[in-house]
Amino acid sequence: MRRLAAFGVLVAACGSGVTPALSGQDEAPTVTAGVSVTTSTAVSQSTFPDPAPGVCADVIDVDVEVQANGDYRFDVTVASADTGWDKYADAWEVRAPDGTVLGIRELAHPHVDEQPFTRSLSGVTIAAGMTEVVVAARDSVEGFCGVEYPVPIG
Repeated sequence: MRRLAAFGVLVAACGSGVTPALSGQDEAPTVTAGVSVTTSTAVSQSTFPDPAPGVCADVIDVDVEVQANGDYRFDVTVASADTGWDKYADAWEVRAPDGTVLGIRELAHPHVDEQPFTRSLSGVTIAAGMTEVVVAARDSVEGFCGVEYPVPIG
């Protein structure tokens, strides 16, 4: 089930002192091509915590920036109850309002000792006129069940 999280209070344990750790060498980003682009300013927002903390991978922060070529770069912070190879956040994706996947960032390993963690994806194409996208994280066991993060574009 997909749901949009309301804007609101960020859980202190998940959001304080986050230092972005950008793309790891062992995690190759994948981009699904879209159509034309628009421009945007950098965005950072907060969401409510997941109603079942420790079960799902939650997107807790997103910074987005338009690149020189008109595509977008997303820096996404995820909090998840990674336990090791048996259960971990294994991807996050950028979706259009209709659910179309615009880009996906595969996460190649658990982040047990790095919570929350931030990873980046560049080269995401967003159609002209699109005013919002949603970022959602996937757990290797539970799938897409955590807090999704709406991001205004344009």
